[in-house]
Amino acid sequence: MTLDSRQKAIEIARVAQDRGALDLVALDMREVMTITDYFIICHGRSKVHCQAVAERIEEKMREHDVFLKHSEGLRDGVWIILDYLDVVVHIFEEEARHYYDLRRLWMDAEEIEVPPPA
Repeated sequence: MTLDSRQKAIEIARVAQDRGALDLVALDMREVMTITDYFIICHGRSKVHCQAVAERIEEKMREHDVFLKHSEGLRDGVWIILDYLDVVVHIFEEEARHYYDLRRLWMDAEEIEVPPPA
């Protein structure tokens, strides 16, 4: 089964929640930008936790035959970006998340509901 961009965003969000990501927000970016359909924004308790969330997302997406196109920040773990083209994941350490405040920057984007992980 191939995941469409919304299904992919929800699956990524659920995996992040299941791995303990905090304050997760899923944004529908289709009305506010043309380079991606969805943003997933969350933070972890530490750099190691952020890295673990990112690694689990990558593993789960590979199970769905969805492969990462580009990543940034995996080594440092302060702001990790996982780019799946139609879904871009931002995993922050809490302090960096507050500093960059992407939710405020993209306040015009509609937030989508993510059901809790099973």
